[in-house]
Amino acid sequence: MKLYLSSYKLGNKTEELKKWIKENNNRICLITSAKDCYPENKEKQDSIDFDIKELEDLGFNVTLLSLKDYFGRERELLKKLEDFNAFYVIGGNVFTLRQAMHLSGFDKFINSIKKQPNYLYVAYSAGICVLAKDLHGLDICDDPSINVYSIDTIWSGLGFFNYLFLPHYKSKHKETKLIDECVKYCKINNIEFRTLKDGDVIIENMM
Repeated sequence: MKLYLSSYKLGNKTEELKKWIKENNNRICLITSAKDCYPENKEKQDSIDFDIKELEDLGFNVTLLSLKDYFGRERELLKKLEDFNAFYVIGGNVFTLRQAMHLSGFDKFINSIKKQPNYLYVAYSAGICVLAKDLHGLDICDDPSINVYSIDTIWSGLGFFNYLFLPHYKSKHKETKLIDECVKYCKINNIEFRTLKDGDVIIENMM
């Protein structure tokens, strides 16, 4: 799986995404579940609409998917995902996103395909944070007690990386000061981390 990991929105390496379209196809599944903890208002919708437009401007054909529509329906989710080999997991609350992945079975699916080169995982903010092995430390910037699905907080991430991604570092984002606190926490507690400034993109291949 190719990973396109951005601090905020699509970042500064979108030529890589255009290349993906040329070499594969332009279908992509945009997963909005990290925002399920936010009220349904214009600000939330405008943010999602911006994400859609960014993808469409690159040439992607975008399908929205909310994981909560597939809670307890893992087989139906897998059937739905057969149509896609590219996924865009957007920002929000990492703990909300992790719970949604668990309840729908998306976490099992994404781990089952991570060694397959013909898949693309694009993400920013919470969408990259959830890839860590352990989510402790991220509770400084994302509230784990906001429990919209009424299950216990899940502190284990997807396990792609043994360190935390800390996006919005030294940026103009509203969470930048909280990320500074995350950095301090990680240093004090000997937690490995990697910071990204808004605009930064990390590209990795899971082989």
